[in-house]
Amino acid sequence: MAVETELKLRIAPGQLARLKRHPLLRKHQVTSPVARRLHNIYYDTPKLELHKAEMALRLRRAGRQWLQTLKGGGSVKAGMHQRNEWEVPVSRAALDFSSPQTAEWEEHLPLSLRKRLQPVFVTDFSRTSRMLDWQGAQIELCMDHGEVCTEQRSTPVCELELELKSGEPAQLFELALALLEIVPFELEPVSKAEQGYRLLTGQTDKPVKGAAPGLARTATLAEALRTLIWSCLLHLQGNLRGAMTNGDTEYLHQMRVALRRLRVVLRMVEKFRADETLSALSGDIAALCVALGRAREWDVFIAETMQPMCARMAGHAGLQALLAASERQRAACYAELRGAQQVRELQRLILRIALWMNGTYWQAPQGVAAPPAQDFATRRLRKLAKRFAQAGRQLDTLDDKRLHALRILAKKLRYSAEFFAALYDRQKTGVFLTALSEVQDVLGQINDVAVAHRLLDELAALPELAAHQEAVALAKGWIAHGLSRQLGALRKAIRRFTRQAEFWDNPKNDD
Repeated sequence: MAVETELKLRIAPGQLARLKRHPLLRKHQVTSPVARRLHNIYYDTPKLELHKAEMALRLRRAGRQWLQTLKGGGSVKAGMHQRNEWEVPVSRAALDFSSPQTAEWEEHLPLSLRKRLQPVFVTDFSRTSRMLDWQGAQIELCMDHGEVCTEQRSTPVCELELELKSGEPAQLFELALALLEIVPFELEPVSKAEQGYRLLTGQTDKPVKGAAPGLARTATLAEALRTLIWSCLLHLQGNLRGAMTNGDTEYLHQMRVALRRLRVVLRMVEKFRADETLSALSGDIAALCVALGRAREWDVFIAETMQPMCARMAGHAGLQALLAASERQRAACYAELRGAQQVRELQRLILRIALWMNGTYWQAPQGVAAPPAQDFATRRLRKLAKRFAQAGRQLDTLDDKRLHALRILAKKLRYSAEFFAALYDRQKTGVFLTALSEVQDVLGQINDVAVAHRLLDELAALPELAAHQEAVALAKGWIAHGLSRQLGALRKAIRRFTRQAEFWDNPKNDD
């Protein structure tokens, strides 16, 4: 068994042709480019049992040779795929388990399962590969262009694959950053095999919600923080393409949630160990949150304020003018966000985070014991809960600024509780999070009112809306009507929340 480590990059065919001619590749290549046609047949049972077990079995024809490959396990981190790989040559286009080399496949492919294997989809593409020497690492750069096909459907594939033959994973990301200076691309968290399965099952893209990964009670703080950061990046990448190309505003919302969650983790990391690169990354992420937040504000304002008002008062010329102006403002925000330079900067930011994650920062100082994650989590949750309780008791004196600060505190507490929930009693954690989510929802609605007032002021200042100030006043009255009711709902939600037990005083037992 070998462990395959490769970085997958989605790229447009025209950019792939441009990269082929760039002198950077000639400067670093240690072998001349070799072009091949690769035809791959993937096998599974009728119930797709291999796929459910996160395994993939294929036959590959390269020239006159056939290779039988089983892949499984591993992980995907910011486009870097690491999987266990078993590979044996076979004589023809048929599965063959007679070789002694396949003896260790029995654990993953028992005889009962092998009997039910059948072809499920095909990948067929041309590959141009060359070996590069990149800062002492041996990296095979492959340019793939072709398609994934089932009996009913097909989809094009155009990728770069950077496979690490020797060296450190960080060097893959360093090379990718250099390539990004030449051509735009996207880090690809989905393998060709997974694309085939999605095509086979008719799975369509949809917004992805974040989920905190399981943490072992014995995990060190460094292990837990790294796991959480990779989880946030996966959440971000799962929505990035949709936010850049799709009209569903939930993609952008989930991108913002992923970045907010990431910022909460990075603040914890700052307490773990100070670092200049970390500070720079945190600043860039904060700036990105502002840019995304601007577009999201218009999304919410249009959906929650303008569209309901226009539906209630159909034919009101002033409100229709406000709605049209709001949609133009939103379109401008999205155009800036989806511009080629901004898209490339997003990919660069993810690569920089991944490079830092694979760097020396996470190497424990010699002779220093790694602190346990649970001790840190308990202290962190206790501190955030105390701060939130103090702020909540002053609710009658809270102005817009303090309500906003309370909302931020609620998010920090909620995300932190979700991150570390696996270390504590599941039931108590769930009850706590449900009550806290209710508080956060009401605080979000109150914040939407404040944002709506600000956006209406911006609209009122537009020359083209000078004749529609009455509509602006009408809209402000509309959104202010429900504010007192929301403040009452907030008081009730906070009272219910304060009755919840502090679950972090009851660590989970693994007995």
